[in-house]
Amino acid sequence: MPKGRPPRIPQRITPQPQRFSAIQGKFQQAVAFHQRGDLDQAERLYREVVSQAPAHFDALHLLGVVQYLQGRHEAALELIGRALKLNRSSAAAHLNMGNALLALQRLEEALASYDRALALKHDYADALNNRGAVLLDLKRPEDALKSFERALQLKPDYANALTNRGNALLALKRPPEALASLDQALAIWPLDSAALNSRGNALLDLGRPQEALESFERALQLKPDYAKAFNNRGNALLALRRTEDALESFERALQFSPGDHEVLGNRGNALLALKRFEDAADCFARLVEIAPDKDYALGKLHHSRLSCCDWVEHASSAGRIVERVEAGRRANFPFSFLAVSASAPAQSQCARVLVADEHPASPMPLWTGQRYEHDRIRVAYISADFREHPVSYLMAGLWERHDHGRFETIAISLKPEEFSLMRHRVKEAFGRFIDVSVKSDRETAALLRELEVDIAVDLMGFTGDCRPAIFAHRPAPIQVNYLGYPGTMGADYIDYILADRFVIPEDKREHYAEKVVYLPDSFQANDDKRRISERVPSRAEAGLPESGLVFCSFNNSYKINPPVFDVWMRLLKAVPGSVLWLVTDQDVVQNNLRREARNRGVEARRLIFAPRLPYADHLARFQLADLFLDTLPFNAGTTASDALWAGVPVLTCTGEAFAARMAGSLLHAIGLPELVTHSMEEYEALALTLAHPSTSLRYARDERWAGSLPPLSELRARLARNRTTYPLFDTDRFRRHIEAAYIAMWERVQRGEPPESFAVQAIA
Repeated sequence: MPKGRPPRIPQRITPQPQRFSAIQGKFQQAVAFHQRGDLDQAERLYREVVSQAPAHFDALHLLGVVQYLQGRHEAALELIGRALKLNRSSAAAHLNMGNALLALQRLEEALASYDRALALKHDYADALNNRGAVLLDLKRPEDALKSFERALQLKPDYANALTNRGNALLALKRPPEALASLDQALAIWPLDSAALNSRGNALLDLGRPQEALESFERALQLKPDYAKAFNNRGNALLALRRTEDALESFERALQFSPGDHEVLGNRGNALLALKRFEDAADCFARLVEIAPDKDYALGKLHHSRLSCCDWVEHASSAGRIVERVEAGRRANFPFSFLAVSASAPAQSQCARVLVADEHPASPMPLWTGQRYEHDRIRVAYISADFREHPVSYLMAGLWERHDHGRFETIAISLKPEEFSLMRHRVKEAFGRFIDVSVKSDRETAALLRELEVDIAVDLMGFTGDCRPAIFAHRPAPIQVNYLGYPGTMGADYIDYILADRFVIPEDKREHYAEKVVYLPDSFQANDDKRRISERVPSRAEAGLPESGLVFCSFNNSYKINPPVFDVWMRLLKAVPGSVLWLVTDQDVVQNNLRREARNRGVEARRLIFAPRLPYADHLARFQLADLFLDTLPFNAGTTASDALWAGVPVLTCTGEAFAARMAGSLLHAIGLPELVTHSMEEYEALALTLAHPSTSLRYARDERWAGSLPPLSELRARLARNRTTYPLFDTDRFRRHIEAAYIAMWERVQRGEPPESFAVQAIA
């Protein structure tokens, strides 16, 4: 987010003594008007002096200063330049030349001007302050901080330098010190709107959004057209989950600063949070048009379009994102990138860039090697999703069944209390349930350290409401990436990722920053108490035709892409009477997919859209589907296990990275490995074969079938049998395996050994 900086006001210049004359009298009048702030009268008189005495240094110089103050920076540059040709020994003129150059964003030249001023006057606090401001703009915050510190040694009560020092400290990710500096500035000058704006940014960085909001609003009371404060106010409102209010604040910012890159990126974020994907896409498209190299802009545009199934320029956009990610540029956020590329090294690069940019390891880790002496291993699960959410649907049974004689379990909730049956169930499962939604990242990390947590499990990764900075402070000896984010976090402070040998093959381990812990069956926890509503709706009630094969894909819309949809439409054309059943409550998604179907020669009515339902009802209606069709490069995770739990076979295609192999892991763990394909051609061929049970078609590319494929009805029957006999839905078996993993991690720490990859042996 932008860090507001107060304007640098040029030093007022006292003219050199000269022989009194009519010209000098006029000049003195001009200076008097200038000092009173009557710039128009000052300009008129300065010009009269210059017309009568073209070599009048002070008149040229101060006329240039007036031009600067009136926003005519090119004219200021020309006039001050003329003055300096007459007298190059004026430190003040070099200072003001630097101010004009800075206003024109000619930063290196501005820096040279300030350095010339300081060569002439070593104790020039204004030059040191403005020099620091240029260094800050040049992304040299360490050097900027030194310059501000020198200015403050000369003038300890220099409010402007204190504010700028605060901005440098913010850029260096030292928000507590920044806040202290800004509070000093405001103690000297309480009406400084820019200092209030920067103070709000410091409070935001400290995870104190309500106080930040108050600071931004004080800044806006002083300066109602302050675009940066409106933008930052919107960021505070987003942090407070007041998304509609945040959007309105971003709109106000754009009124005063149309086309501002930062505001457009933030407005798009608010629209995404509100699931207004089409509007978000329009916003990011505008941003990419005016700032094509803006960090993450292209990735956000691509994700917004995917979310509403708008595939304009899909292939070229995805290609450009991959190229930029592989080049180490800030092109896409890691979670969005999972739907762009199945490349494990590219996903690793994407994550590493974000971590280095936004979540670097703290230079002062909270845990520094201490050994805890606890009767039980303390495991903290950190999540914003202890609620009606896929993470809790999968994990609730595990949390309830943890061996509480060996493990002390703690829930660290990143979201405030909200009532739901799942929230109540989860709270009851833990030994301690702590709401940290109002605590900063540092405060939350300090709490984990105070609790002497042995193992901190991040269930968020880079998903919505994630807070990786908690782990960047290294609050626990063991830090684990699990479940919420299906990929590497690219962070050295995350020790382990829980996986299985299918989702992370041995030869791909090098692409994961974490050490890989292999669980014996599947990476995914499952709750064998997942309730399915007793009443299954009729096909008519679900909006399905009375007959015909029902292909379904209940994945999120951003996982659907043109190559996958091409296959689906060819299947509909090849299987008479079949339909494709999708889930969305977005009209724009329905309209775009219907259009895409028609463009491929398929009647739009053969796409059936299901509304979102309560979880148990959703699982019940799932049973009306005949075959679940997975997506690539971002497979189904919870959605695939939902289908299997409801008795619906899942057909998947695997890629290279974790997210492209999730469904394959589940199918192996439920005893249906033959439904795992390795190319979209195989995927399409197998789907077509399964859809024609009365034929003798063979899936010739797969030797797992000696003869004709069994009909879907037989696969469903086998799935029903396997559900209670295979490992996937054996919650207690999974519990034993993950606890064995935790114990092995903990024992390594007790022995003073660093993290290392290992495999958990199957426990009957």
